[in-house]
Amino acid sequence: MTWSEMQPLLSQSCSETLSMVLWSTLIAVVAGLPLGILLVLTDRGGLIQNVVANKAIGQIVNIGRSMPFIILMVALMTFTRWVTGTTIGTTAAIVPLAIGGIPFFARLVETAVREVDHGLVEAVQSMGGNTWTIVRKVLVPEALPSLIASTTTTIIALIGYSAMAGTVGGGGLGDLAVRYGYQRFETELMWITVAILAVVISLIQFAGDFAARSLHRRGARSGPAPKLRLLKAKEPASADVGKVA
Repeated sequence: MTWSEMQPLLSQSCSETLSMVLWSTLIAVVAGLPLGILLVLTDRGGLIQNVVANKAIGQIVNIGRSMPFIILMVALMTFTRWVTGTTIGTTAAIVPLAIGGIPFFARLVETAVREVDHGLVEAVQSMGGNTWTIVRKVLVPEALPSLIASTTTTIIALIGYSAMAGTVGGGGLGDLAVRYGYQRFETELMWITVAILAVVISLIQFAGDFAARSLHRRGARSGPAPKLRLLKAKEPASADVGKVA
């Protein structure tokens, strides 16, 4: 197969892989972020401690993480057909990719949020901050570098999942490598596909590491003080009375 024949196949496959990974990552982050935070908040000693809810959510996340992706795709075929109207193609592959990515990202979020200094949380509580204020002003901003790193890890994992999805009709670079590289003995095309995946993953990892380091340095320079100026201190009424007197 000549390069002129390979180029349109590679372009289409790259576009399909990008679409699958982009949409599944977006869904995984939107659903996994609150789920991971909820695992921390409902744990023992958390702001909204609820051991029963924490165990239930944790068990669901563990089941989702423990299931191999190929089996997950097969198990979700009925649901995928109900959502997209088909079980093959790029659109159909987004459903199991997203569902597989949600518990994966949620556990990474949980780990990142647990690393936040509890002293900052106590300081905001002492100033009258509620749970939503603590999450929005302390937990998420302080854990942001780790959350960026977690997102990078999730994207790379979903690229690997998308390659597996391609082997069962999901499209993308995995499908191209199997149909042409393996089944039609186009070894050169298969190795080009592998090289593209390696380059893409390396670039994503570099960008994620750079963003996480930049946020970490910025946070170290600014310090925690700006994050604690959340509520305006009110002078006690007794002090006002004393001044009048």
